[in-house]
Amino acid sequence: MNASKIIAAAALSLLAAAGAQAETYEGVHALVSANSRSQVNAEAVVAARSANPYSEGYGASVAPIVVSANGRGTIRSQAVVAAHSADPYAEGYAQGVAPVLASSVDRAAVRAEARAAARGINQASL
Repeated sequence: MNASKIIAAAALSLLAAAGAQAETYEGVHALVSANSRSQVNAEAVVAARSANPYSEGYGASVAPIVVSANGRGTIRSQAVVAAHSADPYAEGYAQGVAPVLASSVDRAAVRAEARAAARGINQASL
């Protein structure tokens, strides 16, 4: 019985070995180039000496100088006007100044009521 198992295992291993064949790797790209060694070397030197476009902050070089059509005095006067004007981002910017309303109440009476309230005097007794 052991001999039949050994023979069966050997037959299966021979079939597996005959069925398995190795494939050759031909690569993703063909290794044929139209450039000569000297051209490739020159391109490598240029690439090594140029900036790395994939590096961090590649495009963050010094900004170019912008020449303005306006003179320094014009810009300064505009800045002064803007600094002295109202803040357009303030709350209620476009509301304008609150109007002064005329009151029919006597100013002395309002003052007397305020003093009485500050002293804790009952208003009903006045």
